[in-house]
Amino acid sequence: MAMIGYLQTACLVAFAVLVIGAGWQDLRTTRIPNGISLATVATFTVWAAAGIAVGRMASLTVAISMACSLVVFAIAAAGFGAGVIGGGDVKLLSAASLFAGPSHLVDFLLVTAIAGGVLGLAFLAGVPIGGAVPATDATDRRQRRSGLPYGPAIAAGGLWVAATLYAW
Repeated sequence: MAMIGYLQTACLVAFAVLVIGAGWQDLRTTRIPNGISLATVATFTVWAAAGIAVGRMASLTVAISMACSLVVFAIAAAGFGAGVIGGGDVKLLSAASLFAGPSHLVDFLLVTAIAGGVLGLAFLAGVPIGGAVPATDATDRRQRRSGLPYGPAIAAGGLWVAATLYAW
C-alpha cells in the first residue's frame, strides 16, 4: 500500500512539473501544446486510480471532479468563442481543474484569477511579458488583447492545488 502512496505523490509532482512547463512555454511562445494538457489528464487518471485503490478517494469524487472540469471547459470555451481566452488556456485550465476537484475548484480559480490579474497589470504597465509586446499606443487594443499569455496564471493555480493536495 505504501507504494501507491508514493505513486500519488509522484503524480502530484508530475502535475506540478506539467503546469510549470505549460506556463513557461506559454510565456515564451504564447502557445500551450496539447500534449501538456493530455499528459495532465493522464496524470490525473493515474492519481485518481491510486487514490481509489488505497481508499483515499471515492469513485463519486472522481466523477464529480470530471463534471467540474467539464463545466470549467464549457465556460472557458465560451470565453474562447468571445475571444477573451486562448484555446490552449481553455484546455490547460480544464485539465488542471480535474486535480482541483469539487473541494478546491473555487480556490484554484481564485488563485489563477489573482495571478492573471497581476500579469495583466504588469502588461498594462509596460512590462514585456514573454513573447508579448506591450502596445505603445493606448488605442491599439487588438495588440494588447492578443499578446498576454495566461498559462503562468493557470500554473500558479495548479501549483497551489498540488501543494494543497500534497498536504492533504
